[in-house]
Amino acid sequence: MADLARVQTALLEWYALQARDLPWRHTRDPYAILVSEVMLQQTQVDRVIPKWQAWLERFPTLADLAAATRADAIRAWQGLGYNLRAVRLHDIARQAMADYGGALPRSFEGLLALHGIGRYTAGAVACFAYEQPVAMVDTNVRRVLSRVFGVEPAKVDRMAQSVVPMTNAYAWNQALMDLGATLCRASAPLCLVCPLLSECPGPTTRSAPARSQGEFRSSNRYYRGRILDELRGTPALPLDVLAARVDDRRDLIERLAAEGLIELDDQANVRLAE
Repeated sequence: MADLARVQTALLEWYALQARDLPWRHTRDPYAILVSEVMLQQTQVDRVIPKWQAWLERFPTLADLAAATRADAIRAWQGLGYNLRAVRLHDIARQAMADYGGALPRSFEGLLALHGIGRYTAGAVACFAYEQPVAMVDTNVRRVLSRVFGVEPAKVDRMAQSVVPMTNAYAWNQALMDLGATLCRASAPLCLVCPLLSECPGPTTRSAPARSQGEFRSSNRYYRGRILDELRGTPALPLDVLAARVDDRRDLIERLAAEGLIELDDQANVRLAE
């Protein structure tokens, strides 16, 4: 069993020297941190950085985002995929303006009460914006903690809070993410240069094989993105025209309408939701 004090010391010393220089680490603005965390869900860091900067130029504050339309948010999200995340951010901004005086709650519980914020994102904002000693578990963190402490991945969420150092939670959580992203990788981990080599029994998890580009281009995610991309540059398109451009995936057009990303009017015209 790894010694917690030695793990904390080794990881924090490594992070002090090897921390990635990411733009959202230079702010404690809870809104900017929330945007980065939502963007980073299922999207690589190098793709997020320019989109995060562009988003904050377009919507510098919660109030600016809340005042925009849902269509504005969806258009600004172009290139990131998983467009429901833009809708979630827009809904959070409007809820914060209506219920919290235009600010995000400071507590983990208050953040979790916002529609569209789960435990990980609530923990990230509480820790990275308000420097509270809160754990957060994403794929990288789960893998690191599972390997180092010999815990089944499914049980990591229950133990993660117990290993957070009370006085240095910000650096600890960032360090876990950096270690998982750079050294303690799902496949071909770089164990020999890992700062936790002497404490870790070794990798015990395996990654799923990556999907091929051909598989992606036939997936629902691919066609959902195609539908929204067709609508971003136009006020509206006739349903038949839109369907023809996306291989007649009317099922996904209807699903996007049900989710509130697009609207279908009485004349069978489709547009981004306002």
